[in-house]
Amino acid sequence: MSKIDNPLELATNIAAPAGFDAKAVPIYRVCDSQPKVMLDSQSAVAIKERFNAPPQWIPEITDENRHVIAAGIISKRQTIGKETRASVLIPLLLKNDGLSVLLTQRTDHLQDHAGQISFPGGRMDPGDTDAYDTALRESEEEIGLLREHVEIIGHLPQYLTVSGYSVTPVVGLVKPQAEYVLDAFEVADVFEVPLHFLMDPANHQVRVWESDLGGRQFYSMPYENRFIWGATAGMLRNLYHLLKA
Repeated sequence: MSKIDNPLELATNIAAPAGFDAKAVPIYRVCDSQPKVMLDSQSAVAIKERFNAPPQWIPEITDENRHVIAAGIISKRQTIGKETRASVLIPLLLKNDGLSVLLTQRTDHLQDHAGQISFPGGRMDPGDTDAYDTALRESEEEIGLLREHVEIIGHLPQYLTVSGYSVTPVVGLVKPQAEYVLDAFEVADVFEVPLHFLMDPANHQVRVWESDLGGRQFYSMPYENRFIWGATAGMLRNLYHLLKA
């Protein structure tokens, strides 16, 4: 195999190709042997306490090879002065029947991650004060989520992507809004998933895709007619690990 020196070329080679259908990738295993997060650990009060005084826990790297390659790409970008920081907001909606996670469906015409399910967020701008500010600004721009409706309670470990970004998943408790104003260019829809569904590993699937660079592993968490996978599922797995620890 020839060596690939261009980080953007490398990212293209290990990222999913255009038209990639993650749902068609075979399920390697389901994580139903792992413990659920107890319901009393999924309340707003319990989650705030967990972030205020986190136990010892080990973040999960879904695909070690991809992680190492992503770290190398980010390092190369940093040496040439390219901005690599980004943030997403994991919005935990305060509902009467328990917390839900607010997710977005990206529009089909986007160059990156078209049609995929993601958290609101994006690249850090020069005017942003920190990762929290980025997550709040992007959420307001993408879905009209008002800052005053969000209580930031902490963040998860950085998630590295082969597109060259170090992403900070920011976690916030959110008062639901009557409506969300979507950026029509980037966001096709917003929807909610009960937190208890996402914190039950019986709903976590490991899929393995055979690419030109060998086997690639990713998580998926299908919910009704939505297919949550990739980085979004990977970040949810780390929320799961923190809350079950």
